Amino acid sequence: MAVGVDGFSAGLGEERLPAYVYDVSGLGEYVREIVAALADGPEVFYAAKANADAPVLRAVAAEVAGIEVASGGELEHVRRLLPDARIAFGGPGKTDRELRLAARLKAERVHVESPYELRRLAEAAEGEGRDLDVLLRVNLAGDRAGAALAMSGPFGMDPGLIADCLPILAAAPRLRLRGVHAHLASGLDVPALVAQQREILDWARPWLARAGVTLPEINLGGGMAVDYARPEARFDWAAYGKALSSLALPGETLRVEPGRALTVHHGWYVTDVLDVKTAHGRAYAVVRGGTHHLRTPATKNHDQPFRVLPGPRHADAPSVRDTAVTLVGQLCTPKDVLARDIPLPRLSVGDRVVFAMAGAYAWNISHHSFLMHPEPSFHYL
Repeated sequence: MAVGVDGFSAGLGEERLPAYVYDVSGLGEYVREIVAALADGPEVFYAAKANADAPVLRAVAAEVAGIEVASGGELEHVRRLLPDARIAFGGPGKTDRELRLAARLKAERVHVESPYELRRLAEAAEGEGRDLDVLLRVNLAGDRAGAALAMSGPFGMDPGLIADCLPILAAAPRLRLRGVHAHLASGLDVPALVAQQREILDWARPWLARAGVTLPEINLGGGMAVDYARPEARFDWAAYGKALSSLALPGETLRVEPGRALTVHHGWYVTDVLDVKTAHGRAYAVVRGGTHHLRTPATKNHDQPFRVLPGPRHADAPSVRDTAVTLVGQLCTPKDVLARDIPLPRLSVGDRVVFAMAGAYAWNISHHSFLMHPEPSFHYL
């Protein structure tokens, strides 16, 4: 799809830049392949936090078993767009209103983060007159070395604390314990992710058996690695599906919640070069927009992969040749950096820059209002 995106990007007028461009049809095909690779293992729920744009969400939802949301706002958004979707509602710090929404908007599963949240959920279910199925979120101690992001104390419960939920459930006729949820770390390759999920299963199965849960559900979370340094690389879904199918047992449901790894490769942030200059021996290109639109490279401290589409290069336009260039945005902060010291044969004012891997955790986590620059345009191919 890169050629199609390049052609579309080159045709965008200056007034439409910066722009987000999404390959929605390609995304649907990719997710379909992933679900097929996992067909003998877990159910796939999409973590909407990665990208909840309506066309993206609809394309993914057509292929997966359900959607995972992490706030009342996401719950309302997904239910409005996908009235019949299966929804799992997780996330720490749920408010009373959000717990009532879980009942009112018929979340299929609620991932409970603490005994206190469970008591409040029981009250919400009683008040709304709705039964709710719950998974208790556990946070297992262990070695998370090599993980891009380890989930710490605020997420879920220690194994000792989770036992305190059982008497609460016994006294809550509208709540039913269906299983456990655990998402321990992110950014893991197949061997590391499978090892972590085996750890979860080894704890969850005997605990659920002691708790008397029949036909248990075990949500193993997400955390599939995405390599921004190698935009052509993909998580090995076939190997992962084979490994998980070997771990599954009859009578239980395994579930995973990928987000970034589903959508990241099918979105681009397109902009143009406004200025090129050298400062203290280093070359800089100032592009329209910046990290207030695409915050990911600042949060993850990486270089966002990109390619350059030559624009109309005027003789007097500043440019650099055969040198390393740092691409920065328009913000009044030295942290507004999209890529550092990238060797380029040439870069000139007026060139288009197409940043890849912008399909997840990009616009939706960015600080849009800082300096009140115009918002990007959005295009779905």
